[in-house]
Amino acid sequence: MLGIAGVLFGIFLAQVSPGPNLMAVSSASLGSGRLVGFSTAAGVATGVFIWAVLFALGIGAFLKAFPQTIMAMRLLGGGYLVYLGLKALHAAIASSSDRPVAGRAEMRAGAAYRRGLFVVMTNPKAALMWVAVSMYLASAGLSTLQFLAIGVGASISATVVYGTYALIFSTGTVTRVYARFCRVIEGCFGVAFGGIGAKLFIDGIRELKA
Repeated sequence: MLGIAGVLFGIFLAQVSPGPNLMAVSSASLGSGRLVGFSTAAGVATGVFIWAVLFALGIGAFLKAFPQTIMAMRLLGGGYLVYLGLKALHAAIASSSDRPVAGRAEMRAGAAYRRGLFVVMTNPKAALMWVAVSMYLASAGLSTLQFLAIGVGASISATVVYGTYALIFSTGTVTRVYARFCRVIEGCFGVAFGGIGAKLFIDGIRELKA
């Protein structure tokens, strides 16, 4: 029981730490409001549960047999993050002092949910984390149902963590700061998304050449 608690706590710490999931939720909340931020968080939480189900059903063995899958995820996920980065940079350049939050209504809840889901499902670090978790749980002799229960716990944790981030980044004070410095903030998001995406993509290219 302590082992399961330790696994869930480790997953929680990974969720709290900065990364593509946090950036996706915070940028959506700042740029399009609380509902869109919550929708992005819901997409992330769904992705977390899907990964848990896949590993409970044995996809970990598939990834070990076909490591090229991780390489493909680096290319796909990296390319998608670069795309998000370019969109943020475009928003920063296109914004003017007369229209500081012109992009707030552009994203809809459904699109935000899909973005959150896609960011998680194409993140190779998420897959590698679940590889480590599944190996640990297998050594502990846990059943498939117990593994799925951990997946439910991880998904609930993701909902709470990223839902909290969505709430924080959509508060009046934060949105007023965003309205004033939207070009700088969008530019920072663009550089961050682009930098992470470019690294993933380059790592994938290196693995492809190896």
